[in-house]
Amino acid sequence: MPMQDEMTIDERRKYVKLMASRYQKAKRSERSQLLTEMEQVSKLHRKHLIRLLNGESLERQKRQTPRSRSYGLEVEEVILRVWESLEYICAERLTPTLVKTANHLATFGALVLTAEVVSQLATISVATVERLLRKHRSRKVRLPRPGPRRANQVTKGVPMKRIAWDIKEPGHFEVDLVHHSGESTAGEYGHTLQLIDVATGWSERVMLLGRGYQAMREAFEQVSKRVPFAIKELHPDNGPEFFHWHLVRYWKEQVTGVHLSRSRPYHKNDNRNVEQKNDTLVCQYFGQLQFETAEQSAAGNRLYERMWIYYNLFQPVMHLKTITMEGDKVRRSWDEAQTPYERLKATCVLSQQHQQRLQALCEQTNPLQLRKEICAGLALLWEQATVHDATAA
Repeated sequence: MPMQDEMTIDERRKYVKLMASRYQKAKRSERSQLLTEMEQVSKLHRKHLIRLLNGESLERQKRQTPRSRSYGLEVEEVILRVWESLEYICAERLTPTLVKTANHLATFGALVLTAEVVSQLATISVATVERLLRKHRSRKVRLPRPGPRRANQVTKGVPMKRIAWDIKEPGHFEVDLVHHSGESTAGEYGHTLQLIDVATGWSERVMLLGRGYQAMREAFEQVSKRVPFAIKELHPDNGPEFFHWHLVRYWKEQVTGVHLSRSRPYHKNDNRNVEQKNDTLVCQYFGQLQFETAEQSAAGNRLYERMWIYYNLFQPVMHLKTITMEGDKVRRSWDEAQTPYERLKATCVLSQQHQQRLQALCEQTNPLQLRKEICAGLALLWEQATVHDATAA
């Protein structure tokens, strides 16, 4: 019998209950035949069936003594430490990287590992990690959360599309601009330009003051200098901050080898990756803060420099692997969680110089300490913004 067709424990017990009345009324020879039939159907041992049928009750009894722990407190503490250093990610993303991250943290003295603990970390299941994390949800220190218009003539000639979810080649970036205007959009204020590579999950962020041509151009130039592989495609939405004559001319005439595309109007899912990261990597950090000064934008970029290391080198991400239709239901499956840097290395597009630099940066960085620096920088930025707002009032 195939594994998926085997009875569950409850189904076996229900089947035995249905057969119990026939068994009690049957003669000796008939009972033997019934036992043979039940043995074949339920896959239970013959003697076990006899004990069930002759027992006082067929109801399942609760375990009298609890099971002993397979993983001790040492393993639990290591898992919680790794969990904290990786921003409390889910068990599915956390489990594949437990051993690697624990060894990395141990080199900085953030935790102590033994051979037994490492062996148990390598064999622990996702379900066990999920049960363990569920007990400690309250320990998490979360980051602060915070009409029709005339058609843009500049967008003509720029193709509308959606970057394929299963694209393998790095360099195809979804682009978006997040506003930091607080409660009012009047005047000039700060923005975050964010780019997400669809193939690897590599992310780039730059904070800029205003969204004019000069500010947007400088932000794109900063990204192009920092990203360690070639940008092949830029895919923003239809916002006027992206599609005005000067910036489009700059992309087409001065940025060679880059294909420009755009999402369809009113289809936010065409930029699904960057829209998701707008929430988790920008809005959850800055909430409804308003940035109005160059000093605040500079502080935001210093914070983004640390986040660039943290999220690209240490934060594992899962990618969609298959999409299938079963009737009217969509079934999705994801691959094993890996960091954007690991996914980028696997594509073999990194130059030797870039790979050596990123590898050295990864080995020399303590992700737990880096996260603390990010939180401290964010707290300072919130304090400065609060003081600014109070002064303005």
